[in-house]
Amino acid sequence: MRAGVIRNPKSYRNRRSMEWAQAPEGTLFAKPRTKEALSQALAEFAANGVGLVVVDGGDGTIRDVLTRIPAAFGARHPQLAVVPSGKTNVLAEDLGVPPDWTVEAALRRALQPDAARVLRPCVEVVRRDGSELRRGFIFGTGAYVRATRLAQSTHRMGAFGTLAVALTLAASVVQSVAGRSDRGWRAGEPIRLRLAGEPVSGQARFLVIASTLEKLPLGLKPFGPERPGLKALAIEAPPRRLMAAMPPLWKGEAPGWLETAGYVRRDGALELAFDGEYVLDGEAYPAGDLLVRPGPTLEFVT
Repeated sequence: MRAGVIRNPKSYRNRRSMEWAQAPEGTLFAKPRTKEALSQALAEFAANGVGLVVVDGGDGTIRDVLTRIPAAFGARHPQLAVVPSGKTNVLAEDLGVPPDWTVEAALRRALQPDAARVLRPCVEVVRRDGSELRRGFIFGTGAYVRATRLAQSTHRMGAFGTLAVALTLAASVVQSVAGRSDRGWRAGEPIRLRLAGEPVSGQARFLVIASTLEKLPLGLKPFGPERPGLKALAIEAPPRRLMAAMPPLWKGEAPGWLETAGYVRRDGALELAFDGEYVLDGEAYPAGDLLVRPGPTLEFVT
């Protein structure tokens, strides 16, 4: 099987080393610096019969590759391998990829007949007018957008990975609990939302998140017990009994009062219409009339 390697030269770990790995003969390498160059590299991979795409970067790099693979490969989706080189590598953690994995190790592993393959569907965010489709693994809006900006602040302070997640969570809790209910984090924003085919609701939401990942950093289980598929959590604004809700949201528990208090978990697609922004794997995009649905099931070499 022929392999192609996409290395993001801007990824955190790759800024310090740009040495290419020893690779099987015929392996293609690309280090695109723009979205256009990435599309061109993937088209070249497809034209040359690449069956394995190794993504050397963080979650954002994986999002960009997955979003552009359909235009390059069509229905023939390649296998994937992830080398965690970014500031955040949540997908790699979910897949069980070692944090020190290298391109060379990924290529060597892919050639072994007993190499493990993990199946994981992605999340597709589609504009209802058909103008845009993006693929990733964690979608969020409301307080999630603000928390993402806080995470970027922790990166500038030198905190990455699990430490950045912990600092962001702590700051988010302080902002959410201490703020006023009519403004800021707690006030939320009006979102027309349909969860898994239920009636549409247009009330204010503090937070909406959805993901196909099964294991999140720090053992977080906001969607309940670990399970496959697309899962969502929607929290009404202003959030009620937030401090009491945090332990069950962390541990995946479901006390009887949780949904009554406005913490709703559902599996399956969701429809949203709102102003502002949403975040997909760390990057913010303009909101609108959106469908968030399960994408194709992808095969990862681990």
